[in-house]
Amino acid sequence: MALQTSPSHYSRLSIAMHWLMLVLIALTYLFIELRELFARGSPERNFMRTAHFSLGLMVLALVCVRLAARVYGGRPSIVPAPPRWKQVASQVVQVLLYALMIGMPLAGWVMLSLRGNAIPFFGLELPPLTSENKELGKLIREWHGDIGRAGYALIGLHAAAALTHHFVWRDNTLRRMLPGRAG
Repeated sequence: MALQTSPSHYSRLSIAMHWLMLVLIALTYLFIELRELFARGSPERNFMRTAHFSLGLMVLALVCVRLAARVYGGRPSIVPAPPRWKQVASQVVQVLLYALMIGMPLAGWVMLSLRGNAIPFFGLELPPLTSENKELGKLIREWHGDIGRAGYALIGLHAAAALTHHFVWRDNTLRRMLPGRAG
Protein backbone atom coordinates (compact mmCIF):
# COMPACT_ATOMS: atom_id res chain seq x y z
CA MET A 1 0.00 0.00 0.00
CA ALA A 2 1.47 3.34 -1.06
CA LEU A 3 2.71 5.55 1.76
CA GLN A 4 3.46 8.76 -0.15
CA THR A 5 0.76 11.26 -0.95
CA SER A 6 0.26 12.65 -4.41
CA PRO A 7 0.02 16.41 -4.87
CA SER A 8 -3.79 16.14 -4.68
CA HIS A 9 -4.59 13.07 -2.53
CA TYR A 10 -3.52 11.39 0.69
CA SER A 11 -1.68 8.08 0.46
CA ARG A 12 -3.69 4.88 0.13
CA LEU A 13 -2.62 3.93 3.65
CA SER A 14 -3.77 7.27 5.11
CA ILE A 15 -7.11 7.02 3.31
CA ALA A 16 -7.64 3.42 4.42
CA MET A 17 -6.71 4.24 8.02
CA HIS A 18 -8.99 7.31 8.09
CA TRP A 19 -12.08 5.35 7.02
CA LEU A 20 -11.19 2.27 9.10
CA MET A 21 -10.86 4.48 12.18
CA LEU A 22 -14.26 6.01 11.42
CA VAL A 23 -15.83 2.55 11.35
CA LEU A 24 -14.06 1.43 14.54
CA ILE A 25 -14.95 4.59 16.43
CA ALA A 26 -18.58 4.43 15.26
CA LEU A 27 -18.81 0.80 16.40
CA THR A 28 -17.17 1.66 19.72
CA TYR A 29 -19.80 4.32 20.34
CA LEU A 30 -22.59 2.06 19.04
CA PHE A 31 -21.76 -0.81 21.39
CA ILE A 32 -21.58 1.36 24.49
CA GLU A 33 -24.91 2.99 23.61
CA LEU A 34 -26.62 -0.33 22.77
CA ARG A 35 -25.64 -1.83 26.11
CA GLU A 36 -28.38 0.27 27.69
CA LEU A 37 -30.99 -1.86 25.91
CA PHE A 38 -30.06 -4.88 28.03
CA ALA A 39 -30.35 -5.67 31.73
CA ARG A 40 -27.27 -5.30 33.92
CA GLY A 41 -25.35 -8.55 34.11
CA SER A 42 -27.05 -10.03 31.03
CA PRO A 43 -24.84 -11.80 28.46
CA GLU A 44 -25.92 -9.30 25.80
CA ARG A 45 -24.94 -6.29 27.90
CA ASN A 46 -21.62 -7.90 28.82
CA PHE A 47 -20.96 -8.59 25.13
CA MET A 48 -21.66 -4.91 24.29
CA ARG A 49 -19.26 -3.71 26.99
CA THR A 50 -16.55 -6.18 25.96
CA ALA A 51 -16.94 -5.18 22.30
CA HIS A 52 -16.69 -1.51 23.33
CA PHE A 53 -13.48 -2.15 25.28
CA SER A 54 -11.90 -4.30 22.55
CA LEU A 55 -12.73 -1.89 19.73
CA GLY A 56 -11.51 1.07 21.78
CA LEU A 57 -8.18 -0.66 22.33
CA MET A 58 -8.04 -1.46 18.60
CA VAL A 59 -8.41 2.28 17.93
CA LEU A 60 -5.48 2.90 20.27
CA ALA A 61 -3.34 0.30 18.48
CA LEU A 62 -4.18 1.57 14.99
CA VAL A 63 -3.81 5.27 15.76
CA CYS A 64 -0.06 4.63 15.84
CA VAL A 65 -0.21 3.34 12.25
CA ARG A 66 -2.37 6.30 11.32
CA LEU A 67 0.07 8.79 12.82
CA ALA A 68 3.01 7.13 11.04
CA ALA A 69 1.15 7.30 7.73
CA ARG A 70 0.43 10.95 8.33
CA VAL A 71 3.98 11.85 9.35
CA TYR A 72 5.79 9.85 6.65
CA GLY A 73 3.21 10.22 3.91
CA GLY A 74 2.82 13.97 4.07
CA ARG A 75 -0.26 16.03 3.37
CA PRO A 76 -1.50 17.20 -0.01
CA SER A 77 -2.27 20.88 -0.34
CA ILE A 78 -5.79 22.25 -0.12
CA VAL A 79 -6.73 23.98 -3.37
CA PRO A 80 -7.59 26.77 -3.27
CA ALA A 81 -5.54 27.46 -0.16
CA PRO A 82 -7.72 28.40 2.83
CA PRO A 83 -7.10 31.51 4.93
CA ARG A 84 -4.87 31.14 7.97
CA TRP A 85 -7.76 31.02 10.47
CA LYS A 86 -9.22 27.96 8.72
CA GLN A 87 -5.83 26.25 8.76
CA VAL A 88 -5.47 26.90 12.49
CA ALA A 89 -9.02 25.71 13.20
CA SER A 90 -8.34 22.54 11.21
CA GLN A 91 -5.12 21.88 13.13
CA VAL A 92 -6.89 22.35 16.48
CA VAL A 93 -9.64 19.89 15.51
CA GLN A 94 -7.05 17.39 14.22
CA VAL A 95 -5.10 17.55 17.49
CA LEU A 96 -8.32 17.10 19.49
CA LEU A 97 -9.34 14.10 17.34
CA TYR A 98 -5.95 12.44 17.86
CA ALA A 99 -6.19 13.20 21.60
CA LEU A 100 -9.60 11.50 21.58
CA MET A 101 -8.29 8.45 19.68
CA ILE A 102 -5.36 8.07 22.09
CA GLY A 103 -6.77 9.41 25.35
CA MET A 104 -10.13 7.67 25.44
CA PRO A 105 -8.84 4.10 25.04
CA LEU A 106 -6.04 4.79 27.52
CA ALA A 107 -8.54 6.26 29.98
CA GLY A 108 -10.74 3.19 29.55
CA TRP A 109 -7.79 0.87 30.18
CA VAL A 110 -6.75 2.86 33.27
CA MET A 111 -10.37 2.97 34.48
CA LEU A 112 -10.75 -0.80 34.25
CA SER A 113 -7.37 -1.26 35.94
CA LEU A 114 -8.31 1.06 38.81
CA ARG A 115 -11.62 -0.73 39.28
CA GLY A 116 -9.87 -4.10 39.44
CA ASN A 117 -11.65 -5.34 36.30
CA ALA A 118 -10.26 -7.49 33.52
CA ILE A 119 -9.11 -5.64 30.40
CA PRO A 120 -10.62 -7.61 27.51
CA PHE A 121 -9.12 -7.45 24.04
CA PHE A 122 -10.76 -9.83 21.54
CA GLY A 123 -10.60 -12.85 23.84
CA LEU A 124 -7.32 -11.91 25.48
CA GLU A 125 -6.90 -10.23 28.83
CA LEU A 126 -4.46 -7.33 28.89
CA PRO A 127 -2.48 -6.48 32.01
CA PRO A 128 -3.68 -3.65 34.25
CA LEU A 129 -1.87 -0.34 33.89
CA THR A 130 -2.13 0.50 37.58
CA SER A 131 -3.07 -0.96 40.92
CA GLU A 132 -6.66 -0.95 42.15
CA ASN A 133 -8.18 2.30 43.43
CA LYS A 134 -11.96 2.15 43.08
CA GLU A 135 -12.58 5.81 43.98
CA LEU A 136 -10.16 7.07 41.34
CA GLY A 137 -11.63 4.52 38.90
CA LYS A 138 -15.08 6.01 39.49
CA LEU A 139 -13.76 9.52 38.76
CA ILE A 140 -11.99 8.37 35.56
CA ARG A 141 -15.22 6.63 34.49
CA GLU A 142 -17.12 9.92 34.82
CA TRP A 143 -14.46 11.79 32.82
CA HIS A 144 -14.40 9.02 30.21
CA GLY A 145 -18.17 9.33 29.77
CA ASP A 146 -18.15 13.13 29.66
CA ILE A 147 -15.30 13.29 27.15
CA GLY A 148 -16.93 10.52 25.11
CA ARG A 149 -20.11 12.59 24.86
CA ALA A 150 -18.05 15.63 23.82
CA GLY A 151 -16.49 13.36 21.19
CA TYR A 152 -19.84 13.20 19.40
CA ALA A 153 -19.69 16.96 18.88
CA LEU A 154 -16.03 16.91 17.84
CA ILE A 155 -16.60 14.14 15.28
CA GLY A 156 -19.70 15.94 14.03
CA LEU A 157 -17.73 19.18 13.68
CA HIS A 158 -15.05 17.33 11.68
CA ALA A 159 -17.65 15.82 9.33
CA ALA A 160 -19.54 19.11 8.98
CA ALA A 161 -16.31 20.95 8.16
CA ALA A 162 -15.42 18.40 5.47
CA LEU A 163 -18.86 18.76 3.90
CA THR A 164 -18.71 22.57 4.14
CA HIS A 165 -15.32 22.56 2.41
CA HIS A 166 -16.75 20.37 -0.35
CA PHE A 167 -20.19 21.88 -0.94
CA VAL A 168 -19.84 25.50 0.19
CA TRP A 169 -16.20 26.51 -0.24
CA ARG A 170 -15.72 24.02 -3.11
CA ASP A 171 -12.10 23.17 -2.35
CA ASN A 172 -10.47 19.73 -2.48
CA THR A 173 -10.38 19.04 1.28
CA LEU A 174 -12.82 16.13 1.18
CA ARG A 175 -11.68 14.79 -2.21
CA ARG A 176 -8.13 14.40 -0.85
CA MET A 177 -9.40 11.71 1.57
CA LEU A 178 -11.93 9.84 -0.59
CA PRO A 179 -11.21 6.15 -1.29
CA GLY A 180 -10.15 5.33 -4.83
CA ARG A 181 -8.60 8.75 -5.26
CA ALA A 182 -5.03 8.17 -4.05
CA GLY A 183 -2.24 8.84 -6.49
